Amino acid sequence: MEKRTSFSSKFGMLAAAVGSAVGLGNIWKFPYEAGANGGGAFLVVYLICVLVLGFPALITELSIGRMAKTNSLDACGKVSGRKGWNFIGYMGVFSAFMVMCFYFVVAGWSLEYICQTFASSTFRDMDASSLETLFNTFAYSSRRPYLWLILFIIATAIIVQLGVQKGIEKGSKILMPMLFLIIVILAIYVIFLPNNTEGYQFYLNFDISKITPSVILSALGQSFFSLSLGLGTILIYGSYMNQGNVVGTSLQIALLDTLIAVFAGFVIFPAVFAYGIAPTEGPSLAFIALPAVFAQMPGGTFVSLMFFSLLTIGALTSTISLLEVLTASFADKFHISRQRSNIIATMLVIIGSCLCCYSLTDGSLFNFCGKPLFSWFEDITSDYLLPLGGMFMAIMLGWAVSKEKLRTAMTDFGMKPWFFSIYLVLVRFVTPTAILLIMLRQSGIL
Repeated sequence: MEKRTSFSSKFGMLAAAVGSAVGLGNIWKFPYEAGANGGGAFLVVYLICVLVLGFPALITELSIGRMAKTNSLDACGKVSGRKGWNFIGYMGVFSAFMVMCFYFVVAGWSLEYICQTFASSTFRDMDASSLETLFNTFAYSSRRPYLWLILFIIATAIIVQLGVQKGIEKGSKILMPMLFLIIVILAIYVIFLPNNTEGYQFYLNFDISKITPSVILSALGQSFFSLSLGLGTILIYGSYMNQGNVVGTSLQIALLDTLIAVFAGFVIFPAVFAYGIAPTEGPSLAFIALPAVFAQMPGGTFVSLMFFSLLTIGALTSTISLLEVLTASFADKFHISRQRSNIIATMLVIIGSCLCCYSLTDGSLFNFCGKPLFSWFEDITSDYLLPLGGMFMAIMLGWAVSKEKLRTAMTDFGMKPWFFSIYLVLVRFVTPTAILLIMLRQSGIL
């Protein structure tokens, strides 16, 4: 097995971890989840979930990785001293694979729409029906999605193959500032659009009557999906971390990730309301509703190019970390070279992504109970596997590791003694109980 490497700087670690968290979950998924679940009501519940559940889960996963210094599959067993806890790692790696399978499909769509921006002159002279036909023809009836997703996977694999410092860290240092710059420019631009007030009101108006168990579960799943929790990505990056305060780093990741998600809402909702587009379009919001907006607004070509570039960069920073989970786990577990492990992981993801893409076509064999494999993977990971992964990690670290051992480790990682007492209550009781109750309520058991 090759010698385990590490990040070369605190900023490199932060850029990579934030890059893992910030992605399609913030820019593509968060706006349509907020649009479908009450706007401001969803936003408030989401922020609470990030603070009360996501932030402690970030500390937990980062700490497990830093304590274990090994792959996602074996980390929980090593930290707890009981191999039985390794099921958490296997569940996380499987979840990362499932997420990649549908994630690369959407990432490929973003590349297509960068090209469409120029090919169709920013969708000029196309009404909503024509834009829907354009998307459906491309996504469900052509071969181009397969080409784009494979190219995206290969680009991701090349960066991962370069290693932690030369590939992941260096790439994140370049991509993350670009992403922040683009989303700030777009947020400022939409301020000057006419008739955008209703969009801000929808996004910021809190209506408690819209908060339902389904909305709470969606916000919980979105917070874990957005923060890249339960997948092993933060755990892997924690294993490469030799310096820095775990609490401070986790707080920075949570704040920056949430800031991007909130900014995405400030970009999208004022824009769609300004041009009379419904905010409840669902997953197609970015690829049908927004092009209709770009077609009408001044400077639409520039805005369209910026937005789909934002989607592409966000997707790439996340897919790098997701593929790293599989690559590092296979290399450590099976004692093979990083290059060989990366090739195996890449081939598996190509197959899975192509199956998810194919499941969207009419008459596909991979359509179960009226829902394509793509949607099954998205819903199962976001609503169940990721929150469960976070819950089990909290239980393992809070109860399977002795209080004194945990105190010593967390203090060494920069946690203040007074905060450790709060953290212990959160990780032992609040986080697992809240996640379990939310999931039981949604399932109808409670």
